Amino acid sequence: MKHFRNFCIIAHIDHGKSTLADRLLEYTGSVTERESQNQLLDNMDLERERGITIKSHAIQMEYVYEGETYVLNLIDTPGHVDFSYEVSRSIAACEGALLVVDAAQSIQAQTISNLYLALENDLEIIPVLNKVDLPSANPEEVTDDIVDLLGCDAEEVIPASAKTGIGIEDILNAIIERIPAPQGDPAAPLQALIFDSVYNPFRGVETYFRVIDGEIRKGQQIKFMATGKTYFADEVGTLKLKQAPKQKVGAGDVGYLITGIKDARDVKVGDTITDAKQPTTKMIEGFEDVKPMVFAGIYPVDTEDYEELRNSMEKLQLNDASLVFQPESSAALGFGFRCGFLGMLHLEIIQERLEREFNMTVITTVPNVSYHAYTNKEPDEVILVNNPSDLPEPSTMNRVEEPFIKASIITKSDFVGPVMSLCIEKRGQITNQNYLTPERVELSFDMPLAEIVFDFYDRLKTVSKGYASFDYAPIGMRTSNLVKVDVLLNGNTVDALSALLHKDNAYDIGKKMCEKLKELIPRQQFDIPIQAAIGAKIIARETVKALRKDVTAKCYGGDISRKRKLLEKQKKGKKRMRQVGNVEIPQEAFMAVLKLND
Repeated sequence: MKHFRNFCIIAHIDHGKSTLADRLLEYTGSVTERESQNQLLDNMDLERERGITIKSHAIQMEYVYEGETYVLNLIDTPGHVDFSYEVSRSIAACEGALLVVDAAQSIQAQTISNLYLALENDLEIIPVLNKVDLPSANPEEVTDDIVDLLGCDAEEVIPASAKTGIGIEDILNAIIERIPAPQGDPAAPLQALIFDSVYNPFRGVETYFRVIDGEIRKGQQIKFMATGKTYFADEVGTLKLKQAPKQKVGAGDVGYLITGIKDARDVKVGDTITDAKQPTTKMIEGFEDVKPMVFAGIYPVDTEDYEELRNSMEKLQLNDASLVFQPESSAALGFGFRCGFLGMLHLEIIQERLEREFNMTVITTVPNVSYHAYTNKEPDEVILVNNPSDLPEPSTMNRVEEPFIKASIITKSDFVGPVMSLCIEKRGQITNQNYLTPERVELSFDMPLAEIVFDFYDRLKTVSKGYASFDYAPIGMRTSNLVKVDVLLNGNTVDALSALLHKDNAYDIGKKMCEKLKELIPRQQFDIPIQAAIGAKIIARETVKALRKDVTAKCYGGDISRKRKLLEKQKKGKKRMRQVGNVEIPQEAFMAVLKLND
């Protein structure tokens, strides 16, 4: 076991994690020149297109140091705030972490939050100063920032360039010297932590685990402690670039397991694997439960695809444990699911993956957050409101509480004004302003989560010219003055477009929603009124004008009463048509509500 090292790479978005992983794999000879490509561990097309890591990826390398061969297990992690759950799982399976900081951009918000996550798990931190070869790099100043943050010596910070390969050998040596070998008892009963899983249509569920005590052998009867079910280990092995089957995987190592499980719900990420005959007594701790931040309805375009969508979501949940969903139905859209996501990017990625990996075309409703409603009858009884249609009647309601977050924004001192006014516009209250250096400021705000769900991140990047980094953590529920705004089409409420809004913003947003829908809904043979209402009170209205057919075209001259008779007949027909006609809402209308400020 003393020759094992388990480590992960943590950093802010775009600080060079995946490129550094590529260089480490090349330097240790884990990939041949023919196999190597940029972002080697990012195996989804979506990750390559966007240049972001969505999934954690585990891979094993071998490295000879001072005449001895060491086995290094690397887990590459995502950098975006929406995928912090992936990071927490990777950290639980490691003893050390490379903290990568961009020499041109210095420490950003996500760097700090991932670092705290690693320190809570007692990981050994190796600071790496990346991109030192850039003309805009400022290595001395950024090294001082890292020293202030970690309290380490300046000599401990390794200058490197993942692009050109500078400092890669120093990093590998530091991993072996500084990161402790895994602790564990090879003779104890088997205890292994599941940190990831993927679905393979041919072989069933592939489970990725880290062995803490004991060993897992091929053909062994094993037990999953959360579900209590037992299986045979058909195949075990380690994760090289391709899976490498072995007879056994010992304590301290990371590997994969195939048991032929076909049902995605039987594997829980964070579960403990043990031996069925000699089980361990305690489960492994250290996993936080996922807390969804944003809720949206996902519905199949064709109602018959409901079961197929359920299967797709279960397989996707296996690959992305932070997705939470439950069935719901809507009058406008039929049967679907209420899904919980970690943020807007997460929602977008899930929607893309459903379309690409499972060929499911889906309709997504307006995202919202989860509220607590209290009624007058029983003031202590909490009604959880994930969907605006669950909100009780205003007359019976005592109060509504909404989730608040602590937002931490790091930006250049030139942009403090615009960032502050954006946060205040989003109902934020400033709690702290801290100058990290004369150039860089950390601003802390208490804000309602609902306000950052839509377009906050994009607008923050715009007002700061791309120089602001943003991170948030929930701080509980607070009472708020919220109203439910309904959208009525032709007098019928469209429940999928309802939204819970703060009373001060309700009129403006209601008006914008009506204007947006007027542009998108195709014209019919009759007038379509589009209304926004709070309860029975209409607060905004737009009308999609009818397509006119000139029924008097055939009258050449003649008496006016003949023309009037034809127009009256047309008027009655339109009235009848309006009573029976129903209006189809295009998919763009549901998504356009999110982009009201464009």
